[in-house]
Amino acid sequence: MAYTERLNGRKFDETRKIEAKVGVIPNADGSAYFKIGNTAAYAAVYGPRNLHPRFLQDPSRGILRCNYNMMPFSSSSERVRPGSSRRSKEISLVTEKALLPVLDLNEYPNSVVDVFIELPETEAGSRCAGICAASMALADAGLVMKDLVAAVSVGKVDDKLVVDLDYSEESYEEGHVADIPIAMMPNYEKITLLQMDGLISKNDLKKVLEMGKKACKDIYEIQKNALKEKYADRGKE
Repeated sequence: MAYTERLNGRKFDETRKIEAKVGVIPNADGSAYFKIGNTAAYAAVYGPRNLHPRFLQDPSRGILRCNYNMMPFSSSSERVRPGSSRRSKEISLVTEKALLPVLDLNEYPNSVVDVFIELPETEAGSRCAGICAASMALADAGLVMKDLVAAVSVGKVDDKLVVDLDYSEESYEEGHVADIPIAMMPNYEKITLLQMDGLISKNDLKKVLEMGKKACKDIYEIQKNALKEKYADRGKE
């Protein structure tokens, strides 16, 4: 049976409902909340601060460290094992790589910026939600940034190109599925993360990346508005 319409009624180029807030963790230097569909991510930033032990320090620039963690009961399918895992380490690393291009850490030698990403609820697109939250939290912390980073998954379900795959699409069994998480700097249209699970033709990949770029620009506007709202409210006080 062909995949003729999305199970939740969305258009093929439409994301799930998005919520975004900043300044949600009082004791952090910067923090943010980003929810897309049934996937929610909190990000907290601490630093720049001195890096210990000292042998890890870089005298020429600061270091970015990201820690991605799904809470044990965040998944609707099966319980997530507490603690670090191979998957969480991999996503932590790609999150760092996705965020580094917008940061200038040369002004913070021997220092570290720590980003902690916690997901209390996950359905699909958790790494993209974490990147969106982390980007907002870094901006909330006052770090100098060239741009924000927006992220979303794109791909192909059966013969349809789609934006922001949900769990039913990732696990679709009636046809082939390609899941492609991307992150980008919207103002520069520079991709900072591109991964792929599945197979897709070169022409379809070009088309779906263009769909992803448009979605990332829409997400960027939501991120930017969340930052503006916080400081607009502070100005009124």
